[in-house]
Amino acid sequence: MQLNNNVTEFILLGLTQDPFWKKIVFVMFLLLYLGTLLGNLLIIITVKTSQALKNPMFFFLFYLSLSDTCVSTSIAPRMLVDALLKKTTISFSECMIQVFSAHFFGCLEIFVLILMAVDHYVAIYKPLHYMTIVSHWVCGVLMAVAWVGSCVHSSVQIFLALSLPFCGPNVIDYYFCDLQSLLKLACSDTYVVNRLLVSNSGAICTVSFVMLMFSYVIILHSLRNHSAEVRKKALSTCVSHFTVVILFFGPCIFMYTHPATTFPMDKMIAVFHTVGTPLFNPVIYTLRNTVEKSTMRKLWSKKLIADDKRQMKVSNHSL
Repeated sequence: MQLNNNVTEFILLGLTQDPFWKKIVFVMFLLLYLGTLLGNLLIIITVKTSQALKNPMFFFLFYLSLSDTCVSTSIAPRMLVDALLKKTTISFSECMIQVFSAHFFGCLEIFVLILMAVDHYVAIYKPLHYMTIVSHWVCGVLMAVAWVGSCVHSSVQIFLALSLPFCGPNVIDYYFCDLQSLLKLACSDTYVVNRLLVSNSGAICTVSFVMLMFSYVIILHSLRNHSAEVRKKALSTCVSHFTVVILFFGPCIFMYTHPATTFPMDKMIAVFHTVGTPLFNPVIYTLRNTVEKSTMRKLWSKKLIADDKRQMKVSNHSL
């Protein structure tokens, strides 16, 4: 299918073409990206190395941080490099890789959020059987299904992208390759492909969001029969997850459910979805989860003390 294309590369216009504002964009998004990496990698390392965080909730939080890191990494580094260049081109192959990776890890995050909601539901409805129902084996199988489902979704995106013939304009008025922006460059009728895009990405976002909202209605309804202490603890966990769901699915639904037309706020909403949300997620979960905060504080304080002792031994040995 690619043999029918005369276009071998695309030009990304990015967020701005003004040299001054491109420098501002570079500094801002470098700080945002570094903050995203720092926050999510702290959670990943803490969950992996701490024995106190081996329950299913933190198992899924690990993969949420991993998907956030990968989504941001699939877009932000390229965006930072483009902000320093006068002419920003991306090859056809690189463009397809970016489409695949962004949709793969974005879809994985959707599945992880659904699994976290299921985990909360079981913890509240079946507390005595929680560890039996949500065992380590079950968590592993569910995550494997999530990875396969994400691969299927992103493969569909690549198939749709490769089915588009590109024979003329190659300028993308966006800061990364996405199927929505590629539809505008195709030299054929894209009605069917656009409908398939909405039914694929749009349906996944919308249906998943409705499912999550429905699950939280059930969870909140069930909390009426629990004690005040249980309700407070459950609500604290659910509020964090609910906030992340709103921040993630709001822009996602907007981006993938409207036709392939340009709205003035498209780029800003996409920036918030691809760069802002991966930064906010670790902040939201860390600030509201006292167990993780205390565990992270103890773990990293022990590491610092151990490093200091190691340096003292080395310096004493050299003397």
